[in-house]
Amino acid sequence: MVSTGVPSLDQLLGTDGYPDRSSILVIGPPGIGKEALCYWFIRSGLVQADYCLYVTHRPVSDVLRDMKGMGVGTERVPEWIASSGSPVKCDLRDSTAISYNMKQAVQRNPGRRVRVATDVLSPLLILNPLESMYNYWAQLLTDLKQRESVVFALAEDGMHPPNVLTTMEQLFDGVIEMRLYEEGLAITPLFRVRKMLGLPPLHGYFRFSVSSTGMEVTPYVK
Repeated sequence: MVSTGVPSLDQLLGTDGYPDRSSILVIGPPGIGKEALCYWFIRSGLVQADYCLYVTHRPVSDVLRDMKGMGVGTERVPEWIASSGSPVKCDLRDSTAISYNMKQAVQRNPGRRVRVATDVLSPLLILNPLESMYNYWAQLLTDLKQRESVVFALAEDGMHPPNVLTTMEQLFDGVIEMRLYEEGLAITPLFRVRKMLGLPPLHGYFRFSVSSTGMEVTPYVK
């Protein structure tokens, strides 16, 4: 298993993390905390000397500033494929190059456990037909998992028609949903594991919080 980087989430999954050679999709609205899950996942890998690759449509400087704000130290950093600030550029207009560069980076690190995190899934779905993106991600995830990789992808809820994300979910071994529950003036951030390879269904929601000291997942009692 590969630690999520969030001890309370490792305990929730009951297996000390995500399965080896798996792909995890995190779905939620902008600003809810998807990135925090991504950052702690990468941070855990860096501490354990895993090879970590971060693929983003954002500048490296923006991601590092965001990491610091969520309590993730940046004294260790992953290898980057980014819109700016990295030797290898992430150009959303060239999905073929993104895939090629990801696989090349992983192939240069044989014999190491690999963690890949990316936020380019939603932008690529906006710019390309669903059928072509389904085939694209199916092949990319298959290739990466053959290299001892755990792939962690973020998707923006509300940016796509419902059938788009439902279609993409079929490709991933794990699906985590993050949402805001509103009751009167109270707003509660909630977390649900919709599916996870090797685990029975985990019914119900959990409360989560993100602060400058880390991330915490706790049972939700209405």
